[in-house]
Amino acid sequence: MTDAAPAKPIKTVTACVLLIGDEILSGRTRDSNLSYIAKHLNIMGIQVREARVIPDIEDTIVSVLNEVRAKFDYVFTTGGIGPTHDDITADCVAKAFGVPIGPHPEAMKLLAEHYATTGAEFTPARQRMARVPEGGLLIDNPVSKAPGFQMENVFVMAGVPMVMQVMLDSLSPRLKGGATMLSRTVSGQIGEGQIAEPLGALQKRYPDVGIGSYPFFRNRVYGTSLVMRSTDSVMLEEVAGEAAAIIRSFGVEPVDGE
Repeated sequence: MTDAAPAKPIKTVTACVLLIGDEILSGRTRDSNLSYIAKHLNIMGIQVREARVIPDIEDTIVSVLNEVRAKFDYVFTTGGIGPTHDDITADCVAKAFGVPIGPHPEAMKLLAEHYATTGAEFTPARQRMARVPEGGLLIDNPVSKAPGFQMENVFVMAGVPMVMQVMLDSLSPRLKGGATMLSRTVSGQIGEGQIAEPLGALQKRYPDVGIGSYPFFRNRVYGTSLVMRSTDSVMLEEVAGEAAAIIRSFGVEPVDGE
């Protein structure tokens, strides 16, 4: 009887999120897209490793996009694909890829039919939303019909949360996930300064497990939550057990969760 071949490690698939828009940086608009995207992708085994908020400046968008699309498996952008003059994301993506941009026949048809149905005029400004870089694949938008688009590993979506969410749902079949990031939380009514030294030693013993320490103060009770993250469920349980033992060694009973 021969020994079974060792299982192949599951590939780690990474992503970056670019939140594009002066309105986010000014505080006028509160972003909720990053949290939704990260949770959605994590379920699929795609780990968001980086997120950036950048302004509506062409050179910035082009340079950052070229940097991150070479660094991560996937890049997801939100914002800047509407009908107004400051919606420049599509043009910037075209420039980043070195291709022309123009009206996409299918996008023009979708929007023309949509505005004919609503009775609104399909103005030149609204026609801007049908412009797609050459080679781009449309991303369906069941809510307002104006599509997003994909260029290689870059997915360009709307900034409006409801629209972004349906776009992300519609493009999900195109994504290939890898190892899913798992997490465990152990908490105790103890200051993080008290457990800092043994916690640092625990991190050194398990370098492949992310360990975060988060103090809290609730109902006049202070304490610390230790959050451990890993793609290895067995190792994660080992670390969670040792983290609980550290808290217990100071005479405090740990609890699972926050």
